[in-house]
Amino acid sequence: MKNLLPDSLRLAIGTLTRIPVPAPRSVTRSTAGRAMLLAPAVGFIIAAISGVPLLIPGLNTGGAIFTSVVTIGVLTLLTRALHWDGLADTVDALASGKPAASALQIARRSDLGPVGAVAIMTAFALQVSALTVLVAPGTGYLAWIVACTAGRAGLVFACDRSVPAARTDGLGSAVSRSVPRPAVIFTGAVMAIISAVGLATLQPVYASTLAGPLAAWLIIRRARRSLGGITGDVLGAIVEVGTTVVLVAAAFGSLWIKNWG
Repeated sequence: MKNLLPDSLRLAIGTLTRIPVPAPRSVTRSTAGRAMLLAPAVGFIIAAISGVPLLIPGLNTGGAIFTSVVTIGVLTLLTRALHWDGLADTVDALASGKPAASALQIARRSDLGPVGAVAIMTAFALQVSALTVLVAPGTGYLAWIVACTAGRAGLVFACDRSVPAARTDGLGSAVSRSVPRPAVIFTGAVMAIISAVGLATLQPVYASTLAGPLAAWLIIRRARRSLGGITGDVLGAIVEVGTTVVLVAAAFGSLWIKNWG
């Protein structure tokens, strides 16, 4: 059955998760583009799996924090913590204030800098806190799926034909400029519609969807200015930051409706 998987799906699963799949037979620019378009679907699947603890009854009491941590931990295992690593490396590189070549060398080092460590701790704390808030009204599982899907949708925008790679090697180079502009526009339009419907119906989980691509746009803009383009680490940062901001936006929306709506 695994041998029947198309190369684009093999590349998407193999790049974004630790689920064992055969390596792609060949990786062309179109294969890479389709793989990035499949990233949100992969995010949906692994979120649905890792979020199962959020479905356990009684989590609106003292177990919400524990279950939120377990959920994030399971997803981290499914993704080999690659996105956390990308977040830390990207933040260390950008915070250095050095020219692009030197900053890219900082990102490539295996050690974890203090700024990167703080970035991981902050994002983790925000995810746990937001999930804990969303468990109480019974929307934790849905919010987790939406956030992980929207966070990975940011990869579609990062691989738009207008966004260069910062290096000539690595994952960023392999997938950069691989997604056609119509696919990027379509993805953005779908997410904007979901957010608009969520706002109109006062459903904060759906309304927060657009926060993911907005965060991706900010990171892409900064990466182009400071690093010269995207790298594999930048893609990881886009996923983790996008997931975090969607969860936080949904949690704030839920609290606003509860207290003032």
